[in-house]
Amino acid sequence: MPRSVASTTGHRSGGGCVKRGEGNAAVRLCDTGDGAVHGCRRLHHALEHPARLQCSSEIAVPQWRPSYKRATVMQASLAVAGTLLSIAAWLDGAGVVWLVAGLLLGSVVPFTLIVIAPTNKRLEDRDLDTSSDLARHLLKRWGHLHAVRSGLYALA
Repeated sequence: MPRSVASTTGHRSGGGCVKRGEGNAAVRLCDTGDGAVHGCRRLHHALEHPARLQCSSEIAVPQWRPSYKRATVMQASLAVAGTLLSIAAWLDGAGVVWLVAGLLLGSVVPFTLIVIAPTNKRLEDRDLDTSSDLARHLLKRWGHLHAVRSGLYALA
């Protein structure tokens, strides 16, 4: 989330102008968290999932399951924290772009719960024949849905 959108209405006691929101801890945490989330998403989208798809589905699906469970906790936590920190920065005067970015970032949570969760549940189902065409289709579908979710993160 760019600092250039911060307003210049705040003043230091020494008379120098300071951009409102730039000294704000929420803004600094948002910058750090946004970089971490975006970096993880790019790594996963560009490397991990394509490498997984080079394996047979019998290998890829069992590898996807624990990987997704571990990533879910981190990504959901960072998305919620980033949303709350963006809203806090906006409330502190960092500019409306921070609010919009926070809402975009927060949109990944309902997108995941409504759009991606059915595919996740099918991939997590222990009765899924991992050698089937369905398993391969679900892995590819998950990759496409993950790319959309990553795009939401990038826009934020």
